[in-house]
Amino acid sequence: MEIIRSGQFTPAADGSADFVEHLSVPALSFGTYSIPAGATDEQSPHNEDEIYVVTQGRGSFTSGGQTVEVGPGTALFIPAREEHRFHDITKDLVTLVFFGPAYSGVPQP
Repeated sequence: MEIIRSGQFTPAADGSADFVEHLSVPALSFGTYSIPAGATDEQSPHNEDEIYVVTQGRGSFTSGGQTVEVGPGTALFIPAREEHRFHDITKDLVTLVFFGPAYSGVPQP
């Protein structure tokens, strides 16, 4: 067993959005993604399926041609290689992020 401290708001040193990977095994990986209010989510699609669980904050999320409002308790599934983005962040956002298989860090071709 491993206890992972996660869910705290921790933007990058320059105040931008920041992803921190906390655990990686071949079948899956887990991390946190912090996006400050007003910041831009500049991520690219991934080669892995992904689940976000919002633990704090407020904003919007667009994926697969749909836009939804997100807040604590919102869970989102994004299939591999699908364009997606958080935006209009009105309150510092923290999400738990799960990738399957483990996140490779390689953008889609």
